[in-house]
Amino acid sequence: MPYFDAASAAPLHPVARQALLAALDEGWADPARLYREGRRARLLLDAAREAAAEAVGCRPDELVFTPSGTRAVHDGLAGALAGRRRTGRHLVVSAVEHSCVLASAAALEAAGGSFTEVPVDRAGRVAPGAFAAALRPDTALAALQSANHEVGTEQPVAEVAEECRAAGVPLLVDAAQSLAWGPVASGWSLLTASAHKWGGPAGVGLLAVRKGTRFAFQGPADERESGRAPGFPDLPAVVAAAASLRAVRQEAAEEGARLRALVERIRERVPALVPDVEVVGDPVRRLPHLVTFSCLYVDGETLLHALDRAGFSVSSGSSCTSSTLAPSHVLRAMGVLSEGNVRVSLPAGTAEEDVERFLDVLPGVVASVRRELGAPAAPAAPEPVSRTASELVIDSLGKRCPVPVIELARSIGDVPVGGLVTVLSDDEAARLDIPAWCDMREQEYVGERPAERGTAYVVRRRA
Repeated sequence: MPYFDAASAAPLHPVARQALLAALDEGWADPARLYREGRRARLLLDAAREAAAEAVGCRPDELVFTPSGTRAVHDGLAGALAGRRRTGRHLVVSAVEHSCVLASAAALEAAGGSFTEVPVDRAGRVAPGAFAAALRPDTALAALQSANHEVGTEQPVAEVAEECRAAGVPLLVDAAQSLAWGPVASGWSLLTASAHKWGGPAGVGLLAVRKGTRFAFQGPADERESGRAPGFPDLPAVVAAAASLRAVRQEAAEEGARLRALVERIRERVPALVPDVEVVGDPVRRLPHLVTFSCLYVDGETLLHALDRAGFSVSSGSSCTSSTLAPSHVLRAMGVLSEGNVRVSLPAGTAEEDVERFLDVLPGVVASVRRELGAPAAPAAPEPVSRTASELVIDSLGKRCPVPVIELARSIGDVPVGGLVTVLSDDEAARLDIPAWCDMREQEYVGERPAERGTAYVVRRRA
C-alpha cells in the first residue's frame, strides 16, 4: 500500500534502523558518568551532536537534542522571549506557521504579551518587507518556517533574516520540513527540527541557538544539554536521528530531483483528470516531495477514507480531517479552497508506478464521492428556498461545507444572468469555498454581510 504522507512522518530510514540497534547495545549508559560505559555513551552522543550540527550549519555546542520537534519550538520560543524580556514581549510570526508556533504565540498573549501575524499570498509565501513592517521597538523575537508543512511553499528565510538583523531582532526558523533537503539559509538565530520528518525515530527534536543570542531556558535548571533540555537523553534514538539525517542529506540532491519530477507530474495531471480542482502552494519555490490540491464539492474526510480503501495513504489540511470543524489556518491565510483538500508527500524511494496508479485511481474516487454527496456536474437546477425575479436565497444554515457550495452550484441557473444568489451559512469554511467556487465557475463573488444567523454570501450570475 503506497504511503504518501511523509510530511507527517517519514518511514524509518535503513541507516536509522541500523544505528538504533547498534546504539541499543552500546549507548544504554548515562553519558554524564565517568566510568567506561558512560564514556562510551558520551562518545556516541558527542558524535551524534557533531553530525547533526554539521547538517544544520552550526557549532556542536550550539545544538541540543529535545524530546520532540514541538518541544524544541516551545522551548526555543519561550527561552528567546525570556532572554529578551527587557526589550519587550512582542512576537512576530507568519500566518502559516505550524500550530505549535501559533499555540506558543497564543500562550504569550494570554500571559500579557502580544504577537503579530504576517499575512501571506495565495501561494502561502510572505512578501519581502512584510516582516520588517511588523517589527516594533518592543519586538523580542520573530519566527518563520523554512517551508510550509501543508502546501510545501518555501519561505524567503534569507530576506527575512536580513530584515530582522537590521532591526536587532533574533529570528527562529522552524526547519522541520526542509532540513532533510539541505541547510537553511544563513542569518537565523535559532533553529528547530524534528527527526521523524526525515526518517529518524520519533521522539527526537533539535534546537540550535547561535552564540550571542540571548536565551533563558524556562523551567528547572538541569546540567544536561547545556541546561536547555533537561532529563536523561534517549541516546539510541538520538544516534539514529543524527545518522539518518547525514544519510538523507547525502541522498538529497538525486532523490529530490527524482521526487520533484513525480510531484510535477501530479501537479500537471490532476487538474486535467479531475474537474474543479485547485492545486495550491508555490509552483516553483517548494519542497520537492510535496503537492496539495483541493477538490470542489468533496468532503475531505470522505475523500481520504475512499483513497485509503483504494490503497493510498494521504493526508489533508482541510477542516474535514480535524475535530474543530474549521478550515486549516494555513488554507484560510492563503485564501484558497479548503474543502476536499489532499496533501501528497512522497517518501524517499517512492516508485513511479505507484504515482501513476494514484493518478489512475483518483478521478474515479473523486467522482464517486461527489455522487454520494449529490454534487452537480455543472450549475443547474432544483427549486430554490426563496426567490424573486433576479434574486435567490439559499438557506444552508446548519449544513457543513461542501453542502452550501453544492446547493449554490445547483441553484445558480435559477436566476437570470446578472441576478443574485445569497447563501446563508454558519460554516466558517464557506468564507473560503464560496469565493473559490465563483473563481472556478467564472461567477462574480459580490461579498458577504452579517445575517440574523451566520453570514450571507452574495454571488452574481455572470453566465
